[in-house]
Amino acid sequence: MQEIYSLKIFTWLNKEIIDTILKNSKIEVFSPGELIIIEWEPSNGKWYIIQSWSVGVEIWGKEVATLWAGEIFWEIALLSEEERTATIKAKTRTELIILNQESLIEIINSGNESINKDIMERLEQNLLNNK
Repeated sequence: MQEIYSLKIFTWLNKEIIDTILKNSKIEVFSPGELIIIEWEPSNGKWYIIQSWSVGVEIWGKEVATLWAGEIFWEIALLSEEERTATIKAKTRTELIILNQESLIEIINSGNESINKDIMERLEQNLLNNK
């Protein structure tokens, strides 16, 4: 469990916030080559954090990037219903921490303003970085 706290995505958060996110998330394991997200499909309202190993990002069938442990993808899906703009495929046996819209709402409704502020700032920062 300690390795989760050292993921790059969590370096800006205190342990209480990380514990709240993890409590409201689930972990899924994908096999090498397994499709996680398919380009042009509707949003499934999930935000993915890579806990271990890596995924490939494909657009129009061509790999354009690799994402590694600690990186996130599809956090925009928590806020919008946009179609997927890329396919995400497990490159190795990959473990993902998955947070859905209902869980995010539960975290926000917890009343912890520090958590809400930090999560919203992180989402905003990531949206700006992906423009």
